Amino acid sequence: MKETTDISIVIPAKNEDQSIPLLYKEITKNLVSITKKYEILFINDGSTDNTLEILKKLRDKDKKVKIINLRGGFGKSIALKTGFENSLGDIVITMDADLQDNPADIKKLLNKLHEGYDIVSGWKKIRYDPISKTLPSKIGNTLTRTLTGIKIHDLNCGFKAYKRYVLKHIKLYGELYKYIPVLAEKQNFRVGEVIVTHQSRKFGKSKFGWERNIKGFLDMLTIVFITGYLKRPAHFFGTWGLLFLTSGFGIGLYISFLRITTGTIQYRYPLLFLGMLLMIIGVQLISTGLLAEMMVHSSEQTSTDDYISEKLI
Repeated sequence: MKETTDISIVIPAKNEDQSIPLLYKEITKNLVSITKKYEILFINDGSTDNTLEILKKLRDKDKKVKIINLRGGFGKSIALKTGFENSLGDIVITMDADLQDNPADIKKLLNKLHEGYDIVSGWKKIRYDPISKTLPSKIGNTLTRTLTGIKIHDLNCGFKAYKRYVLKHIKLYGELYKYIPVLAEKQNFRVGEVIVTHQSRKFGKSKFGWERNIKGFLDMLTIVFITGYLKRPAHFFGTWGLLFLTSGFGIGLYISFLRITTGTIQYRYPLLFLGMLLMIIGVQLISTGLLAEMMVHSSEQTSTDDYISEKLI
């Protein structure tokens, strides 16, 4: 049986060798007044600078620092999932390694969590990012709130607190880490939010470019689908399939009526072909829904052990 601790701080890090020493100092300064039983778990996600060397030096002087070194850059979702699986805390707090999250706000997250919430998400109400980041973020958050019904203002904020049992029910892949609160709320966990401080980046530059906005939009569509139809994909595909099939069948009846009553379809061949096409698409969608149902029942979650090249725990 694994030994547990009170709090795990899980931090994905990629090329943050300048930020990490300052971040470690601020985290320990704030945690010491909360509990002595904590761990700081860094996930090195394919850094090409001195991040791993800096982390090993921190671990040499403080065994509360733990390191998992991934074989390459697998992305933030895999880094977080790896951290969740290897952390020991009854409460898990995630934050970024770039110093834009203020460790002094850890108390805020914990206080809100103790009010009975299962997850507490940070809200960077005042941000110091360029409009090229803040505008798409606001649009994405608004659309997600509208489509999913979740009352969270800042899904992009990586500063979050979780109770351990929640993480056993969250399946992460791709770039869905931003939508953990949505996934949790759809499983009837209580999700809260607190305002946290956003700090300007001191070192390096953002790892995300304009392509993040395109991926974010596709991820939003994905999350709407899997939260609404993950366990019943036939309802989604079947609904559209029946709509197309019924429309095509209706056109077919109309064409048949013309043929019987007038002896000709009166140059409505394009309409005839449209009806046939709609029925074919309808059958294909219904079949896709049934196949998706079979896949849901036969799928299984993979472990992150395949991604790890080294553990210092």
